[in-house]
Amino acid sequence: MPWAIIAHLMRQINYIPRFAAGLLHRALAVSPVVVLMGARQTGKSTLVQNEPSLSGHQYLTLDDPDVREQARLAPDELLRRAPRLVLDEVQREPDLLLAVKRAVDADRPRANGRFVLTGSANLLLMQRVAESLAGRATYATLRPLSRRERLGLGVPGIWSELFSTPMDKWANFVGGQEDAAVDWREWAKHSGYPVPALELSGPEARSLWFDGYIRTYLERDLQDLSAVADLVDFRRLMRAACHRLGGLLNQAEIARDTGIPRATVQRYLNLLEASFQTVRLPAYSVNRTKRLIKGPKLYWSDPALAHWLGGGGELTGAHLENLVLADLLVWRDGQIPAPELLYWRTTTDREVDFVIESDGRLLAIEVKAAEARYSDTAGLRQFRDEYADRFAGGLLLHGGARIQRMSDGILAAPWWRVL
Repeated sequence: MPWAIIAHLMRQINYIPRFAAGLLHRALAVSPVVVLMGARQTGKSTLVQNEPSLSGHQYLTLDDPDVREQARLAPDELLRRAPRLVLDEVQREPDLLLAVKRAVDADRPRANGRFVLTGSANLLLMQRVAESLAGRATYATLRPLSRRERLGLGVPGIWSELFSTPMDKWANFVGGQEDAAVDWREWAKHSGYPVPALELSGPEARSLWFDGYIRTYLERDLQDLSAVADLVDFRRLMRAACHRLGGLLNQAEIARDTGIPRATVQRYLNLLEASFQTVRLPAYSVNRTKRLIKGPKLYWSDPALAHWLGGGGELTGAHLENLVLADLLVWRDGQIPAPELLYWRTTTDREVDFVIESDGRLLAIEVKAAEARYSDTAGLRQFRDEYADRFAGGLLLHGGARIQRMSDGILAAPWWRVL
């Protein structure tokens, strides 16, 4: 048997199903270009080489020096190599997108699914990208693995089912999820990146992988986005962001604490977001009777990487929040249309960690690392009363084991029953 076929079969054996593959498959039928974005090492290359709907596409990567040289010097010829192409890591030659646009516009009739592009940066946020492929491309995002993806189920948590299930039936539905109790700290430390999540055992091996990942990110990937003269400052900024996990983003405070000019802090934070390392969670700002905080909160795409960058130590409730958010992002990015994912906080410090707005309905989620208590529902109860006409239910996810109705429309459940 040829080695190429053996290698392909081995990839399929080790392939973990991804929730984003569903959106990718649907996008191929309606758009000439599909762009799959996400942080490096989330599994984009593995997905496009194993997804059955892409079996007729020739795979090329700009990590290959010959392919990258042709993309720079003769991009139109590169695109004529095959009728359908997968082009991996296109952010390394952003001008290639102009050639893709020309090829798409020359098609008569339009050939949907002709090009699949992957990139380890958000092409829409990159200053060097002059072409957005507006009207020609559908964008999909591959996030780090959700817990259920890590288990081989290919899905995120049961967020869609919570919207479709009446709230008075939540307790039975959530309690019927087949799973065993697990410690969220272990899951948070194992990472959602496929290699440390699935192939490495022990904290030392994961720490070595994280160190190599950050070195590659700083020394190579970041330079593809924008020149960063002082990598020491950038790394100090990353650590400062990790220490503010789940907190309000205050650029002036970060600048003061790190000694980095505020304009540089803003630029570095934008680069972290463009490369899918951090997430800015916007506020739900519909103000009815209460004054609301409207600035974004800051999280990392992978709580394990944030914990390592922050120097390790004891995990906090913010890391569990980040674990929940990571799962919500996998779910949101696979929906059409994508729901809004927000948080809610009043100026008197009543807060709901996450608010999902979908089809005009609001699902409120509070996260607590310890066993649930009634006092933990204060923010959920106020949010319920404030938006009663749109309230789909409140969920208190906690680190204990009990499923319990806490108040009208509010259920406490172990985090692992839902994620």
